[in-house]
Amino acid sequence: MKELLELAFPIRIVFALLLALAISFLTTPLVKRMASKVGAMDIPRDNRRMHDHPIPRMGGLAIAIAFIFAVLLFTKIDRQMQGILLGSIVLLVLGVFDDSLRLKATPKLIVQLFAAGIAVYHGCTIRYVTNPFSSLDGSYFDLGILSVPVSVIWIVALTNAVNFIDGLDGLAVGVSAISALSMLVISILVADAGIAVTLAALLGACLGFIPYNFNPAKIFMGDTGSTFLGFILATLSIQGMFKLYAIISFVVPFLILGIPIFDICFAVIRRLIRHQNPMTADRGHIHHCLIDMGFSQKQTVAITYILSGTLGLAAVLLTTSSEMKALILIASVVIVAALGILLVFGPHKKREEPEKEEVK
Repeated sequence: MKELLELAFPIRIVFALLLALAISFLTTPLVKRMASKVGAMDIPRDNRRMHDHPIPRMGGLAIAIAFIFAVLLFTKIDRQMQGILLGSIVLLVLGVFDDSLRLKATPKLIVQLFAAGIAVYHGCTIRYVTNPFSSLDGSYFDLGILSVPVSVIWIVALTNAVNFIDGLDGLAVGVSAISALSMLVISILVADAGIAVTLAALLGACLGFIPYNFNPAKIFMGDTGSTFLGFILATLSIQGMFKLYAIISFVVPFLILGIPIFDICFAVIRRLIRHQNPMTADRGHIHHCLIDMGFSQKQTVAITYILSGTLGLAAVLLTTSSEMKALILIASVVIVAALGILLVFGPHKKREEPEKEEVK
C-alpha cells in the first residue's frame, strides 16, 4: 500500500478513478440482489413517483464501497480524512437502515448532525472565506468560533441537498459526478494532490453506477447513496475549496454545487411559507417543475446536467482568470436567477399520463 501512495500524482488520479469505476460497476448487481432480499424496494405509492413497479434501492452502497476502497489505497489518510471517512460510514449505515425501514426525518437529521460533528471534530472546518468582491489579494474573513456551526450547517445542508434532487433516474448521481469533476479540475490546477485523488475516486464511483441508474433505472441509489454523496461533496469542498482561501474565491463551491444548493434553499423557503416541516417531502423540486412544464425525464436530466456543467465551468474559470472574475460571477448569478424565476413563475401543466419514470 505504501508503494501505491508513492506513485506520481497524475498516475494515482487515473488509477483511483478507474479502480473506483470498476468496483462500483461490478458490485452494483450484487447490491441490487441484496436490496431485493432485505426488502429495500422503492414501491410507487404517491404521485411523486412515476414508475409502476417496485425497483430496488440502496444502490449507493456500491458507490460507497468503491469510493472508500480506492481512497484507502491511493490517498494518505490524515486526521481530516479520518473524520470524513468515519462520518460517511455513519451516514452509510443510516442510509441502509432508511432504505430498508423508512426512518422518520427527525432521527435522520440527528444522525446527520452527529456525522457532521465527527468530521468537524477531526478538523474539517470552514475557518476562512475570501471576500467575494475582492481580487486575489489575500483578503479573507476569519470565522473564528463560528467556524464550527457554519461547517456543521454546510455539511448537513449539502447532505440533504443532494438527497432532495434524487428524484429522477440518473439525476443526483450525474450532478454529483459533474460537481466532483469540477472540483477535481480545480484541485489539479492548484496542485492539491490528496484532494484530487479523493475526488477522482468519487468521480469513478459515480460513473460506475450511472449505467444502472440512467433511465430506465434498474436500481436506485436511495438515501444510502444520496446522503453519502452529499456528505462527501460537502466535506471535500471544505478541504479542497475553503481551505485554499488565498487562491480560491468564496463563491467557487457555491457555483460547483449550485443546483442542489438552489433546490434545497427553494424547498425550505417554499415549505416554511406553507407552514410545513422543511423536511416534509413534496412535489416542488426543480426536476418536478421541469416535468410539469412538459419536459420528459431524459430532457429534464439533460437540462440539469447542462446547468450544473455550466456552473462548474464558471467555477473553474473563476480560479484561473482574475480579469474575468466579475463577469463570470455576474453571468452565473444571472443564469441561476433566471432558472429560478422560470421554474417558479413559468407555465406548469400536469401530464395526463405520467411516464413510467421515478420522481421522488
